[in-house]
Amino acid sequence: MPENNTNGLQTETLDLPGWEHFYSGKVRDLYVPAEDASGASQDRVLVVASDRISAYDHVLSSEIPDKGRILTQLSLWWFEQLGVEHHILASTAAEGVPAEVEGRAMICKRLEMFPVECIARGYLTGSGLAEYRNSGTVCDIPLPEGLVDGSRLEHAIFTPSAKAEVGEHDENITYDDVVAMVGDDIAARLSELTLKIYTRAEEIARGRGIILADTKVEFGLDTATGVITLGDEVLTPDSSRFWDATTYEPGKAQPSYDKQFVRDWLTSAESGWDRSSDTPPPALPADVVEKTRARYVEAYEKLTGRTFV
Repeated sequence: MPENNTNGLQTETLDLPGWEHFYSGKVRDLYVPAEDASGASQDRVLVVASDRISAYDHVLSSEIPDKGRILTQLSLWWFEQLGVEHHILASTAAEGVPAEVEGRAMICKRLEMFPVECIARGYLTGSGLAEYRNSGTVCDIPLPEGLVDGSRLEHAIFTPSAKAEVGEHDENITYDDVVAMVGDDIAARLSELTLKIYTRAEEIARGRGIILADTKVEFGLDTATGVITLGDEVLTPDSSRFWDATTYEPGKAQPSYDKQFVRDWLTSAESGWDRSSDTPPPALPADVVEKTRARYVEAYEKLTGRTFV
């Protein structure tokens, strides 16, 4: 099978009985039933979350131990909380997941994915803040004057982006762009579902002392039922911006439950890496790996109330 090369880093595929490797993204690998390795007609796919980590559109040579397990288990927990149609069919060895990847893999419905990254923002930061400072808008949505980094918005907003190829930046687009891509009805449903998920998740997270600033979700069409279905991972530190509510202070950058330790080290003088060059990032020091793993574990445990084992 052809293997996707994630920005120059060759990914290692697994020999999983009954499954054939089909595709590798930055951090996840997809497998299809062995009887149809082309992936052309099967209605299910095995999604395996690796311990790879990406930053600044590069997949790093260092891995974060247990990262794939943490994010898979957190996604499964969130799918149970949200009350929306999702793509999960099985998540345990007893249900058919290969024992070799149990805990970090899910058998999912194959969906016709929409070419839109569906993003909900309840707080102003990141690329949204950059656009706001330039034009007073986010994805052409006007916002009040005087907002600062970390300001809570009166209402969460739908701020989509166009999916980019591996190694490229996603590009913020407008709601009208989404309509042009998928039509009025689907665009309206994508916006509705995205904001529903954010609103529900923000309430749950806040009750656990965590602020959900923004999140990215993806949807596809279940061709067997015609239902727009939530796919991919959901509400993990890789797809969302989580802040500690006890230290939240608008007007400055907030520490996130994500790979900020990795980003900070890569852009420090210590790393010696020039982000503007074509040189791949260097390997991470052990302490950065340990701190990043601890941050992922902390997010999982605070949100779910469970101990990560």
